[in-house]
Amino acid sequence: MARFLRKKDQALGRPPGSLVFIGDHKMDRSLVRMKRFDQDTLIEEDIERIADAVPPPDASQVTWINVYGLEDTELVREIGQVFDIHPLVLEDILNTDQRPKMEEVGDYVFLVVKMLRFDPEDPDTILAEQLSLVLGRNLLLTFQERKGDVFEPVRERLRNKVGRIRTLGADYLMYSLLDTVVDNYIHIVERLGERVEDVDEAILAEDGDADDEDILQRISWYKQEMNYLRKAIRPSREAFLQLAKLDSDLINDQTYPFLRDLYDLETQASEAIDTYREILSDQLNTYRTAVGMKLNEIMKVLTIFAAIFIPLTFIAGIYGMNFDYLPELHFRYSYFVLWGVMLVVAGIMLRYFYRKGWL
Repeated sequence: MARFLRKKDQALGRPPGSLVFIGDHKMDRSLVRMKRFDQDTLIEEDIERIADAVPPPDASQVTWINVYGLEDTELVREIGQVFDIHPLVLEDILNTDQRPKMEEVGDYVFLVVKMLRFDPEDPDTILAEQLSLVLGRNLLLTFQERKGDVFEPVRERLRNKVGRIRTLGADYLMYSLLDTVVDNYIHIVERLGERVEDVDEAILAEDGDADDEDILQRISWYKQEMNYLRKAIRPSREAFLQLAKLDSDLINDQTYPFLRDLYDLETQASEAIDTYREILSDQLNTYRTAVGMKLNEIMKVLTIFAAIFIPLTFIAGIYGMNFDYLPELHFRYSYFVLWGVMLVVAGIMLRYFYRKGWL
């Protein structure tokens, strides 16, 4: 399946709000995990019935419900019914090719971003998945495509009461998750950026050991990865800006400075991607120039050899003619004299080329 655009054949012709999963099947069975906490207590458990995760109306604790796997559309439908989530929002959650965005719908805030991380089994592979967040009053719903994510540091802070995460509301929890996502953006861009900068040294290597085909493949692969990162990361900047400017009772005043900082970090990641894309374009031009220079050097050597052998071929052609009378043919040392003349001519030409700086 294409990385830049997912097929939507199953959704063609369906009415808006139809719950159809669009994406790769990454889990056989969806999992639902709940965390409910306040400053003093923390409850962590797997949920079999969504109704068991609904917080009481007067509850002061924060409830975080995390759903792994989106293939079970009935589960998503049930969550929508229990928490009164609009069908169009549920449709966006199931469409894993949804563009990052932020919307305020009714009594909750809906946010879609792309979560990126390196594959633990293959450090050169970037795993990407859609992360959907629904923020309510003392409630945060998150939807992921697969089990495994970048949120373990946030979970450890919850368990160990590190920082202010246990004392603030669901809006700060949402910020903490998004901050971890953006930190991984920057980490991935930095890692790829280091490799992009190494290509310059390979292109300009003076020892000539650099494999031209390998360099071209590396540039092409890095360009593709940077374009993919740009598609996944750049739209999030607009969503984060809207979130930082959102006037909602669901977000405390003390959380807004953190959201604005989140926008700044995302902007930094986006600008770094644009910079490296320009570097890759410059590297491709430099590579073509270097290949052209190498080809010119080869052609220069071949031209010098051709220029040397032109007069030698002329001399050999004269004495290869079949005239009846060629006086030099009857001279005893004609063969050696001819070789001497040809060597002197070649030597004079080589000296001339050397003095001109062509050798």
